[in-house]
Amino acid sequence: MCMRPAAGAAGPDGSTVTTWQDALDELVRTRGRALVGYAYLLTGDSREAEDLVQDALVRTFTRGRGTREVASAEAYVRRTILTTYVDGFRRRKRWASIRHLTAVPEPTPPDGPHAGPEPVVTTRVAVQQALALLPPRERACIVLRHFEDMTVAQVADALSLSVGTVKRYLSDATRTLEQHLGDLAGADDEPAHVTDEVLVTVRRAR
Repeated sequence: MCMRPAAGAAGPDGSTVTTWQDALDELVRTRGRALVGYAYLLTGDSREAEDLVQDALVRTFTRGRGTREVASAEAYVRRTILTTYVDGFRRRKRWASIRHLTAVPEPTPPDGPHAGPEPVVTTRVAVQQALALLPPRERACIVLRHFEDMTVAQVADALSLSVGTVKRYLSDATRTLEQHLGDLAGADDEPAHVTDEVLVTVRRAR
């Protein structure tokens, strides 16, 4: 779709848009994949992630929040994604039902009969599996803290929780993640450092 420029309404790359419809088109075109990726980290389910983003877009642009500024619209959509997930979306009860959804395309195997999978791909899948085990609020805290790079105070504000509650959720979630991610690093690494390092590795690989 061709965007119709107009003064006073900037897109993320400095482009301009005319109406909220144009802002919606621009947002989906330029940030759609990032929004689905964010929703997927929360839900652990590709289809639910897409539905969550679609629902958030509808809510944002039908409540008078859809502005001509794409950056502002994205902020509203992300908050709506988070709120909708915390209020209504729950992780699947059985890992078997989402195993195929966390799989990623296998990279081209390196030369040699004993070559293994790419370490970053293996790590990403392991983190996705571990995140799927967390209760919704713990998962949301981990995603916002480690993947969205928010401070604890910002996470608390986004989830309407106290700082102390966020710290407790993060602590409980970290212990769960350590049980599943600790073996990804060397035997000499401390579990807490292992988990944080693994999460940062996956965030950078996205």
